[in-house]
Amino acid sequence: MKKVLIPTKLDSIAAEILKAHGGYSIVQDAKTPLAELAAAHSDAHALIVRSEKVTAAVMDALPRLRVVVRAGAGYDNIDIKYARKRGVDVMNTPGANANAVAEEVIALILADARHLVPADASTRRGEWEKKAFMGRELTGKTIGIVGLGNIGRLVIKRLAGFECRMLGYDPLVSIERARELGVEPVDLDELFTESDFVTLHIPETDATRGIVNASLLSMMKQGATIVNCARAGIIDENALREARKVKSLRFLNDVYPKDEAGPKSVADIADIMVPHLGASTFEANYVAAERAARELIDLDDKGVTSYIINRDIPEGLDRAYCELTFALAKLTRELAGRTSQLRAIETSFYGQLEPYGKWLLVSVLAGVWEDFDRFNDSGAAVKFLADMGIEYTNRPTDSEKGFPNSVTIDLITEVEEGRLKRTSVRGTVTEGMLMVSRINEFDRLYFPPSGNLFVCVYPDRPGVTAAISRHLADAQINIEDMRNPHDTHTNRSLAIVHVNKPVPDNVIAVISKEISAQIALSIQL
Repeated sequence: MKKVLIPTKLDSIAAEILKAHGGYSIVQDAKTPLAELAAAHSDAHALIVRSEKVTAAVMDALPRLRVVVRAGAGYDNIDIKYARKRGVDVMNTPGANANAVAEEVIALILADARHLVPADASTRRGEWEKKAFMGRELTGKTIGIVGLGNIGRLVIKRLAGFECRMLGYDPLVSIERARELGVEPVDLDELFTESDFVTLHIPETDATRGIVNASLLSMMKQGATIVNCARAGIIDENALREARKVKSLRFLNDVYPKDEAGPKSVADIADIMVPHLGASTFEANYVAAERAARELIDLDDKGVTSYIINRDIPEGLDRAYCELTFALAKLTRELAGRTSQLRAIETSFYGQLEPYGKWLLVSVLAGVWEDFDRFNDSGAAVKFLADMGIEYTNRPTDSEKGFPNSVTIDLITEVEEGRLKRTSVRGTVTEGMLMVSRINEFDRLYFPPSGNLFVCVYPDRPGVTAAISRHLADAQINIEDMRNPHDTHTNRSLAIVHVNKPVPDNVIAVISKEISAQIALSIQL
């Protein structure tokens, strides 16, 4: 019998499924600290946890531990790197909480629109303030959904009965797929300008941190509502504080920098604030528990690895090529434009990399989409692309082309409806160093995809690199390296400049105007 420790108030369905299997003994104890449980049950084969911290010390106390299952999506409470070092598989249950969060969004919108919280308090005081609590109806309003992943899609479904006009923003979902979901695909500016309610369903990454800024907030309708059940850092809190003074915006919030008791910095600007209740439903707890148990059984009995989030690389694949593929994908996405609508991905894996194409697809998606976990497997990657409505082609390779152990990534984006743009990048590993060898028509580049880059494409003519250097120097930006190839067929030149710090937008604008740049952007890799 394999012993499973469940040190949390998880729905009993997990224990019931494991007991019915017949191969497990269960210890479920939410009162005893995990460290004490581990010491008392050092023969445990698996842990199923929610928010409990699974540290190196806990794993060391369980020498027979082989699996940790997080009953939920996030897993920052688990030391996944140490788990890998110990040979412990870590799994999660993504999507188990999605419906609970989607319904919370609707609940917050309706509660605020009809003033239910203050009206309840008033009526309990014996007051009768019908005129003071004149509300708004949701039916017929315009709703903007930022992020069309699992939760965003369920919000769309739950709103269907309210006959709303729904706008959607997600550059990684194709226009066709967005329309199939029932939303009008628009850019962020239009979404914030047109919407009566904006609900946020995006991760907090370097690209999205503070994305709801003063500019977007200034575009909103008078009295419009923002709902944040995603991550605290995606809203510029001070910008919202100022915008509320002018626009009388409503703010409904369920997320904070830390999940803990104590004063909250948004208390002065939140019309409703609740303690991260998104996943706190009996149903979500049940689903997460059920999936956790079944995933454990499938791993032990069938070797199903789809939900392992800390997998090691397969034998025969150099880890450097995983890092190369990730870096190339990230660079390609930056060059294609982070907000450009992605339509298709094409890859080529040359030489000894060809057998690992499915594995390396995960690194491609992680580079293109920051919230796609690099520890997912190829099945999760294929499903993600299908959900996003993005076509994927892994092209057969020709060994005679002379690209030994190289990776080529092409992103096809929609510039405007019906007109597509291809951005192509190739790279390899040379003497242990990651190298970009080609960007579009510019070949033999051989520069490392790392650090701060300033990239320009412009009509070739004398004096351009001198102008770029001059403006960077004026901004106290030091040039550490440069590549400046010319293509005779297009009469265009590419300048890739490694600099010591990011180039500000105002400097980019000045340089772009002076050199008539077709592309000018600062990239951090």
